[in-house]
Amino acid sequence: MTKKYKILFSILIMLLALFVGAGFFAGNYFYNLALNPDTDKTAVLDAPHNVIAVNPVEAKEKETTEQWFHKQYEDASLQSYDSLKLHAYSIQNDHPTDKWAIIFHGYSSEGAQMTKYAKHFYDMGYHVLIPDARGHGKSEGDYIGMGWHDRFDVVSWVNHIVSLNESAEIVLYGVSMGGATVMMASGENLPTNVKAIIEDCGYSSVWDEFSYQLKAIFHLPAFPIMHFSSVVTKLKAGYTLGEASAVEQVAKSKTPMLFIHGDNDTFVPSTMLNEVYEAANVPKQKLIVEGAGHGGAESVASELYWATIQQFLESNMK
Repeated sequence: MTKKYKILFSILIMLLALFVGAGFFAGNYFYNLALNPDTDKTAVLDAPHNVIAVNPVEAKEKETTEQWFHKQYEDASLQSYDSLKLHAYSIQNDHPTDKWAIIFHGYSSEGAQMTKYAKHFYDMGYHVLIPDARGHGKSEGDYIGMGWHDRFDVVSWVNHIVSLNESAEIVLYGVSMGGATVMMASGENLPTNVKAIIEDCGYSSVWDEFSYQLKAIFHLPAFPIMHFSSVVTKLKAGYTLGEASAVEQVAKSKTPMLFIHGDNDTFVPSTMLNEVYEAANVPKQKLIVEGAGHGGAESVASELYWATIQQFLESNMK
């Protein structure tokens, strides 16, 4: 090798090292921003397209249901497959029933924020269980699972209920990340006690959602940051962003599913609903609410929302 080519080769190695170093620096930054539960999420949640407005009527309803919730719940806990202590709020219905609703919250939230959904299911005659996702609320965990490892936690909570009542008839319900969580759980070997699954504005995959947010917030393409971020996620959280797919899990589901989305959702684009809906090979139904933003379908069209859910459950909880 001539001196000229040695110099050129050395320069290429240096450039490659700089590229890889910069890539891992960026990947680690975006991992911490998105998946480290202890870092500030303002850059994500306060981005203009992600801000979720709360109207005064909804705020008043939230206050009322929170008062009801804090009088009703008992704490529940279990150990996850990877030895985390997971927490949930359990609400026993006053009327004897075998019906249970397990409710899953969204990104950077907690179970105690799901009170209005809990009250609706309670009023429909269900016992209610509201887990805190790993890394959220009172549950242990040093990373956000985005529904992927959480899908095993769903199975654990289902088995917990069945251990208490082998005749339990269970509906899984989730909003946003919770919607993705129940979709990802749908592809697992769920007990036949799980009769129905309802997801509201869940994403098609973590890769798709993060790629969308990367472009929307930072005006950056998926390559190469998503690839480096995925490697960092694998090293720190044990999964890659590409494997965490609701579409692939839904395709394996054996449980009837209801898919809900607002057509004005700019946090999780409503186009993702079509991907998961088309992937499902089970009895299925979808509800698209006009004018609703992220997680806003229930607020914009409450009567239609709950009537659709009740009809779906009456058809499948038997």
